[in-house]
Amino acid sequence: MRHGPAVRRRKLGEELRRLRDRAGLTSPEAARLVGWHQSKVSRIETGHSGAKPEDVALLLSVYDVQEPQLRLLLEALAETSGESGTQWWHAYRGLLPPQYRDFISLESQACTARTLETSVVPGLLQTPDYARTVTRATLSGLPVRKIDSLVEVRLARQEVLRAASPLTLSAVLDEAVLHRAVGGERVMKEQMRHLLEMAELPHVQLQVLPFGAGAHTGLTGAFVIFSFPNIADLDVVVIDHLASSLYLERKEDLAQYSAAFQRIQAQALPHGDSLDLIAGVR
Repeated sequence: MRHGPAVRRRKLGEELRRLRDRAGLTSPEAARLVGWHQSKVSRIETGHSGAKPEDVALLLSVYDVQEPQLRLLLEALAETSGESGTQWWHAYRGLLPPQYRDFISLESQACTARTLETSVVPGLLQTPDYARTVTRATLSGLPVRKIDSLVEVRLARQEVLRAASPLTLSAVLDEAVLHRAVGGERVMKEQMRHLLEMAELPHVQLQVLPFGAGAHTGLTGAFVIFSFPNIADLDVVVIDHLASSLYLERKEDLAQYSAAFQRIQAQALPHGDSLDLIAGVR
């Protein structure tokens, strides 16, 4: 179990070590070829130190890594494995806690996300008014200006679903999400309409877990599983709590949550039937 940027530092280091082994180089040999002290290579590979994108690019050249997509992703992981960077969410640095910035960076780099939501509509599928109501309820006492900024962040996150290579989203919603009157009738009707609209996208699969399904694995709480292209063992499970987020990366944890999500999907209504239920609730 890990928190924050350590997830990506560790995964980046593991992948760089794998690529060094594939190139047939020892750690001292790699350090000599790039002109570094051997300890720097070791610290990067163990995740104890972050790596700049240019450092990663240099190592990948020495390791003769030709796959363009793999190079781009590893350099992106390097850029976001610390607290510095030029991504859009850094404009909100003073507003967003580190664990939320880390979640956004994972979401922006992932190729797929599998999510179970038991209380609210997933952030990537929320309307502005729904997002504002949820933010105001969960972060009571914030001034209106800060709430508006957090809603801006929520809406900006949704661009991953509209990108040229969009995030593939598989979302299962407990039926309670559809009946919880967040913001009143007008807000909920618009939110249901938006869900139906987003579910028409080819890379969005939406399912509803009906009340009739009874007890299920998801009763323990909501979670998200992020998967990434080209890198073995990079999946991360994220579990949100009120004051923090947990990041699970052990193979055993990933296997357990992946199996749980498959079981939940099997209990949920198919995509088409789910949309019919949403339309009926609306």
